[in-house]
Amino acid sequence: MRKILLPILVLAACSAESQDEIARSAARSTTSKIVVEQFPGVPVQPALDCIINNATATQIYALAADSVTGPTESTVQIVREIVSKPETLTCLAAEGLPALIR
Repeated sequence: MRKILLPILVLAACSAESQDEIARSAARSTTSKIVVEQFPGVPVQPALDCIINNATATQIYALAADSVTGPTESTVQIVREIVSKPETLTCLAAEGLPALIR
């Protein structure tokens, strides 16, 4: 329980901008594990940028919360939902594919 409360208390003490940065960083941590496992061969950094930049605030906070407990099936589902968005697919095509070619 203490592990879950600490990130919440840290976020509560920060400005909205800081909260967003902390949440995005935590969400990146969780998402990177999912990208490596679920999308082998995809360049991780460009994929993370596309996924995080196209996630809703609710999705970011859910992924950030999972950074404390570790990825779950729900985490995988959230990442898959974000990846299936047209804007994420466009980003992956523009940013991820060129990284594969390099």
